[in-house]
Amino acid sequence: MMILHNLVESRKSVRGYDPSRPVAPEILERVLDAGRLAPSAKNLQPWKFLVVSSPGMLAKLRPCYERDWFQEAPHILVVTGDREAAWARPSDGWNSLETDLGIAMDHLILAAHDEGLATCWISAFDPTKLREALGLGPTEEVFAITPLGYASADAQTRPKSRKPLEEVVRYL
Repeated sequence: MMILHNLVESRKSVRGYDPSRPVAPEILERVLDAGRLAPSAKNLQPWKFLVVSSPGMLAKLRPCYERDWFQEAPHILVVTGDREAAWARPSDGWNSLETDLGIAMDHLILAAHDEGLATCWISAFDPTKLREALGLGPTEEVFAITPLGYASADAQTRPKSRKPLEEVVRYL
């Protein structure tokens, strides 16, 4: 296992998957458990993690994000939530759903990287196509999706580019 800083520093969004290498169930379970263990406001855990692996369901989901490399992934992980199940601040009604799901998605992606898997956090999917393909209920919202699998030999990644610490931190 990596130490957290090395894990965060080395993780990249991967655009290229080996369709012939599905992820073993015990590895998938460890990744999903990391999402389950994420903190949420008032510990309400307003999430569901959908693991799409069957050829039929993958075929239904692939049109929601039409990139060649997305089509190759042996699994697609979908993070959904229920706004009504999330905590809302009484003073102004602010809802924690996106925050809670963002933390869970980050846990999932970091756990996948720790297991040697590739991911790419996607928010630019077609929500209508995705909702229809998954048959989601009226209160279920899709937060993000990621292909999940082993990187292909020709997988593309971009150099990690982040602002210097001095630009994003203020000590008061």
